Parts: sequence; C-alpha cells; structure tokens
Amino acid sequence: MKEFILNIFRGMVIGLSNVIPGVSGGTMMVSMGIYDKLIMVLTHFVKKFKEAVMLVAPLGIGMVLAIALFSKLFSEFFFPNYPLQTNLFFIGLIIGSLPVMYKKVKGNKTGIGAILAFAAFFVLVVGMALMGEGVDTGADVSLSFVNIVKLFFVGVIAAATMVIPGVSGSMVMMILGYYNTIIDTISAFINAVLAFDIAGALACCVVLVPFGIGAVVGIVGVAKFVEFVFKKFSQIAYWAIIGLIVASPFAILIMMGSVALGVIEILTGIVMLAVGFVISMKLGGE
Repeated sequence: MKEFILNIFRGMVIGLSNVIPGVSGGTMMVSMGIYDKLIMVLTHFVKKFKEAVMLVAPLGIGMVLAIALFSKLFSEFFFPNYPLQTNLFFIGLIIGSLPVMYKKVKGNKTGIGAILAFAAFFVLVVGMALMGEGVDTGADVSLSFVNIVKLFFVGVIAAATMVIPGVSGSMVMMILGYYNTIIDTISAFINAVLAFDIAGALACCVVLVPFGIGAVVGIVGVAKFVEFVFKKFSQIAYWAIIGLIVASPFAILIMMGSVALGVIEILTGIVMLAVGFVISMKLGGE
C-alpha cells in the first residue's frame, strides 16, 4: 500500500512535468527510479499484467490528479509570479537523478560511443529549447477527418517524446503548435465534467480521444524501442540519458528567459532547488 501511494505522488510529479514546457516527464521517471521498470511492464503488459497494473494504475491516477488540480496553478500562478523558484524546483528534481544514473555507468569503460551519445543528446535538448523559444501558437481542431488524423499523430509524437528522458513533450507540442489547444481542451473537459455538462464534455472528446489514442500508441511504440536499445547498447543508452539530464537544466533556464533577480529571489530559489533535489532522492528510493 505504501508503494501504491508513493507511485501516486510519483505520477503527480510526472503529470506536472509533462504539461510544463522545458521539463521532461521521462527525466522525472528516471529521477524517481521507475523508468526501467515502467518500460519493462509496458513492453510486456500481458505477460506481467498484475505488476503492470500495480505500477501504471497509481501513476495514471497521480498524473490525472496533477493535471486536473495543479497544472493551471503552476502555469497561471507559480510560473508567472515565481519563475526562478519554480524552475529551480524542477531543476532540483532533475539533478537529483544524477547520482542514480551515475551508479549505472560507474566502473564501466567509457568508450567513444558513450561520449558521442552524451554529446549528441546534450546538444539535442539544448537545441530543442532554443527552437521552442517563443513558439506558442494555436491549432485548428475543428471536426474533420484531416484534423482527427493530425491529432492522432500529434498524440503519438507528444507521448513518445514524453517517455524519452530529457526531451520535453510539452515543448515539442509547442513547436508543433498544439500545446495551448490541448491544455485548454483538457481544462474545458474537466470543467464540463464538474458542471455535469455532457454536451461540453463530448465536444472536448472530439479533440482528446484521437489525441489520447495516439498517445497510447506513442508510449507503447517508444517503450519497445527503448527496451531494445537498453538490451543491445545499455552503456551507450545510459550515457545518452545522462547527457539529456545534464542538458535539461540549461533547457529549462533557456525556456524561462530573463527574470528579475534579487537577494530574496536567489535565496528562495536555492531553497527550492534543494527541496526538489531531496524530493527526487526520496521518491527515487535513494
């Protein structure tokens, strides 16, 4: 029961990170020590059905709770009013995973492949952050076959990038021009459900259903690919993830842009960095 509750909290952290541009849900999974296990149960869902349900169910509950209860709070209150402290909190969550990841490669020979993987994925994350600066457009989601197909593939891409450590799925959605549309639709769906507005909820489903189906396909597809990579090239894969993790704080700071800096902001920011680091270590079981 303790592990079930812990996984709900882990799911909440993942859910929040997946709706915040620049923050990687995959990195949060790594930082909390559940990434390898989640990939395994997703790729062998039928064979490990009970184990999969016991992991995926609480994570799913936590993600839904976080998106429903806190995504607007973070996006409309904490980030606008306390950008440095909020971003440093997430950076603390991310760097808290480095000790765990270093243990994966400690004592093993670091070859040229590992170095290239680290460098390539570091550049990928920082490059995506630079590309994503200021990109924030709306998308046409009126009911049509073409738009349904588009939403499906956006779901595939978004979910796939959300599973990959270091890559921000929400940032990719911003680049594609669907971020605000999906977030606003989720918010509208929740409001409609709470108000028992069936017509309003069904209208939102026109967008959320094809996007959701695409997301499931994306997660499962990437999980199988990641499992293959870890089996064949584990050390290179771990160094690639370390590159993604090390780059993530830079990506978050790039996405944050310029903010007012004072003694209080810096001190409280350092505190939030430490809080995020400790939470990451605790949720990661370290």
